[in-house]
Amino acid sequence: MTRIENKFAELKDKGEKALIAYIMAGDPDIQETERLILELEKAGADLIEIGIPFSDPLADGPTIQKSATRALEHNVSLSDVIDLAKKVRKVSNIPLIFMSYYNPIFKYGEELFVRDAVKAGVDGVIVPDLPPEEAEVLIKHSREKGLDTIFLLAPTSGEDRIKKVCKSSTGFIYYVSLTGVTGAKEGVSKDIKGMIKKIKSHTELPVAVGFGISRPEQAKEVSSWADGVIVGSAIIKVLEENIGKKGVNKKVHDFVKSLKNGMS
Repeated sequence: MTRIENKFAELKDKGEKALIAYIMAGDPDIQETERLILELEKAGADLIEIGIPFSDPLADGPTIQKSATRALEHNVSLSDVIDLAKKVRKVSNIPLIFMSYYNPIFKYGEELFVRDAVKAGVDGVIVPDLPPEEAEVLIKHSREKGLDTIFLLAPTSGEDRIKKVCKSSTGFIYYVSLTGVTGAKEGVSKDIKGMIKKIKSHTELPVAVGFGISRPEQAKEVSSWADGVIVGSAIIKVLEENIGKKGVNKKVHDFVKSLKNGMS
């Protein structure tokens, strides 16, 4: 079993759901990202999704776009983020997932990317602009090296798309709870429950829900249906509002802790 599979199984045995916390590598700098990842783990995050900075993040709203811009201003590259994962893995066993657009992976070389990521201790990869039909090479190398490939489903996904994504995914299924880009939203769609049930009729993989979850009560509601909750923009927002201020890591810690506590 991979670290991701083990974590979901461990949580299931305890009657808990996974909190997957997203953070952009290099925002505000790569050294601080390393400290923040460990802080997220202390706060109760069960898995960490590490964003790879990219100049044209199609699936992301303004909060994560600005985060990527701040990271790129420090010239943070995919190689830097792989090195970051290597450092984190020396002191933590928490599952690490890269969230990258395809361009940086293509430029790096898919086979080399998978090899180096796995060697650094990365457990999974999400590529939002690479559909399963175009991911044969990445899937092949990932299967050979033991890197989980996590694909996305949306409210607009039909039966054929659900079957395709379930067949191509390992680790878990990422269900995008709304149409549009990432970002905090006021309410939670009641359609999520039915869609999760539909997805689970095609797979035994856990289903984690992301996009738009920003408050403990939302995390609690969604976790009553899903196996995991993914929070990104809301965490980045807390970081953004406190960059350069004393106690920024504690503010991020307290927010993530409130999300995890809200799920119990």
